[in-house]
Amino acid sequence: MLEEKKILLGVTGGIAAYKAVTLTSRLVQAGAQVRVIMTEAATKLVSPLLFKEISTHQVAVGMWGGNDEFNVEHVAVGRWCDLVVVAPATANIISKMANGLADDLLSTTLLACDKPKIICPAMNTNMLNNPATARNLATLRQDGVVIMPSAAGHLACGINGSGRLPEPEDILAFIDGYLASLHGDLKGMKILVTAGGTREAIDPVRFIGNRSSGKMGYAIARDAARRGAQVILVSGPTALEPPRNVVVHQVETTQEMLDAVLSAYDQVDAVIKAAAVADYKPHHQAEQKIKKQDDNLVLTLDKNPDILKLLGQRKKHQILVGFAAETQNLLENAAAKVKKKNLDMIVANDVTMQGAGFSTDTNVVKLLYPDGKIESLGLMTKEEVGNHILDIVREKVAAKRQEKA
Repeated sequence: MLEEKKILLGVTGGIAAYKAVTLTSRLVQAGAQVRVIMTEAATKLVSPLLFKEISTHQVAVGMWGGNDEFNVEHVAVGRWCDLVVVAPATANIISKMANGLADDLLSTTLLACDKPKIICPAMNTNMLNNPATARNLATLRQDGVVIMPSAAGHLACGINGSGRLPEPEDILAFIDGYLASLHGDLKGMKILVTAGGTREAIDPVRFIGNRSSGKMGYAIARDAARRGAQVILVSGPTALEPPRNVVVHQVETTQEMLDAVLSAYDQVDAVIKAAAVADYKPHHQAEQKIKKQDDNLVLTLDKNPDILKLLGQRKKHQILVGFAAETQNLLENAAAKVKKKNLDMIVANDVTMQGAGFSTDTNVVKLLYPDGKIESLGLMTKEEVGNHILDIVREKVAAKRQEKA
């Protein structure tokens, strides 16, 4: 979402101003055009030359310094940008913004600019928690300013608490997510994604599970959020970092995944069920670790609920996408699941193929539809596969909404 976006970055005199240098670099690397306005206090902490070299634009500081790029600078730069970001945002600049004060270039520009604004508060914990700061932040929220929550951790004043400026990568993701919510092609859609494998306990140490890494589902959730959708990710245990700007529900068993999915099912436009659930669970879970005794251990297994089939039975307005990981008879098995589970589409892959299957970064899939149509995709990254699935979901949701209109 940052490609070709024009970002005005305001840097104030907080000790975390040095992080704004890295943020500028990350924004430029993401394809954004960046112009920087610094307060006089910020220049005491970080050289404007750093921002100039990284952004490739002259840095503006004073009201009277003059900048040949703009005539009435505080008005023109506000017209130029798509988004204003203030990082770090000190208690002082927050107070000025909330009360309409304009006594330097940055505060004057903020007052004159009618473009969306994101601020990243960073200050001592007591300053952040002061009632005056709380009132000012509440005022800014009412005025439509987007406030990124401060991080918690060790502060320059020597204490541990809230008020820390988030890391540049986190700020970048927050900006990207905000822009997606405004301009993404999935804006206005709510999508539920399941990912990873479920586990069924045999005893406190052992479980029944599968080889699913969760990479496919996480890629879909991440890209759906980037494209502006509200995303709920119901995830079995994985080693993956949860995607940003996504509501994540961590579960372990198939029943827990079913409960989490059903709790949100009525509110979503689409479900993309990329998780590999355990089809069976032990009839009895031992309270203590089962000790090794005989040569054979016999377990009695009970069938777990079929989540996808239950969703198909309860489907009303939702678009329902399933996955089928097979080792033989791929098309026959996948086509049967489309009909049996009332799916709008199934993503089928032969996990024995090179470049496909669990834990890989690529996949080779076929998409099957209720009318018998089959679409074959070549070797693609899981992100590419996910975005192709999302394109189809977008079209199907739009068609469903048109039917109801």
